[in-house]
Amino acid sequence: MKIFVLNAGSSSQKSALYEVSNAALPDKAPEPLWEGQLDWLADSSAQLVIKTYAGEKHSETIEKSSRQEVLLYLLERLYQGSTKVIEQISEIDIVGHRVVHGGADYQSSVVVTPSVKQTIQALTDLAPNHNPANLEGIELMEQLLPDIPQVAVFDTAFHSQMPSVASTYPGPYDWVEQGIRRYGFHGISHQYCAQKTAQILKQELNSLRLITCHLGNGGSLAAVKEGKSIDTTMGFTPLDGLMMGTRSGAVDPGILIHLMRQGMTGDQLDRLLNKESGLLGISGVSHDLRAVQSAIQQNNPRAQLAKDLYLYRLKACIGSMVMALGGVNAITFAGGIGENSDWLRLSVCESMEFLGLKIDNQKNNSSPVDTDIATSDSKVSVLVIHTQEDWAIAQECWQLAKDNNLTNS
Repeated sequence: MKIFVLNAGSSSQKSALYEVSNAALPDKAPEPLWEGQLDWLADSSAQLVIKTYAGEKHSETIEKSSRQEVLLYLLERLYQGSTKVIEQISEIDIVGHRVVHGGADYQSSVVVTPSVKQTIQALTDLAPNHNPANLEGIELMEQLLPDIPQVAVFDTAFHSQMPSVASTYPGPYDWVEQGIRRYGFHGISHQYCAQKTAQILKQELNSLRLITCHLGNGGSLAAVKEGKSIDTTMGFTPLDGLMMGTRSGAVDPGILIHLMRQGMTGDQLDRLLNKESGLLGISGVSHDLRAVQSAIQQNNPRAQLAKDLYLYRLKACIGSMVMALGGVNAITFAGGIGENSDWLRLSVCESMEFLGLKIDNQKNNSSPVDTDIATSDSKVSVLVIHTQEDWAIAQECWQLAKDNNLTNS
């Protein structure tokens, strides 16, 4: 079975083609036949990087008039040029999409139907940087492969059964009836990391209390107890919680009222909080923590404040997850920052020494992947996990295909 995955983010688009057995999924994530990464640049162009299982690599900057043209060009590289791995696009059996917001409607992955598309569109206001891109990918694949089933895998699904005490905002009860609640995001990554943690520790997932940290340009934490998310830092939208690359994270809502009374519109606030805050807003340098680090070396005080604030907010939110769980067996770091920033892991873990956590500095500094980097006598395990959202999406496609007899392969 050939499964194609489209994983659209706010600033990038990842794609992967997997070939798996019809009989059973492998125990470990296989290498995809083909991987494509699109990063949207400020001038409306895009940086494209492709690699194949056979070792072929291709990189270029694409100048196109629309996002759809760029996506079409990306897909053509599956069956044309040096990165060709199939003869024609119709060899794909099923397509899976990461969809950021499924609202209260979807608590698991679903086959895409007109009704599902309508719901994704209706939730655009809650995920304006993501749901439109997700829907764009679905509609493009419908044009190219009209008879091939597509699957929507929702980032909110893993958090959909959080207890009401964690999902309810303390506003008027009318909010509950309107569906205004904490949904949580990055659920595909959090679920994968929780499952992978149990596998690495060789323990049953339902016996563990975990804090999973997905830290990239966007960032969130999840408290996972007995395999289920019981709390998370993102809320009604992906804006809540941690300080992020360009997002503010949690702020006093009174600030927004104050700014609106000064004449700021809703759209202006949206841009301010989603695009002009976080590491970029405080540092004035970049949304990228690596660039902030470089500015600190140049004695930039705003960059230092941005880093310190990022760490402070992260540690405070981890503390709340510990309380929600009533203790913790393991903490996992994933995402571009979580996986690659040894100094960040060290700083967080040193703040958790009161829990009996001890980090092995040598392991932490050795670019670990899918490894426990705590000392042998640590009371809390510390894992660095290469989160594989694309493979998690492919697994959901495979299972739905089998359950619903969707393909003939």
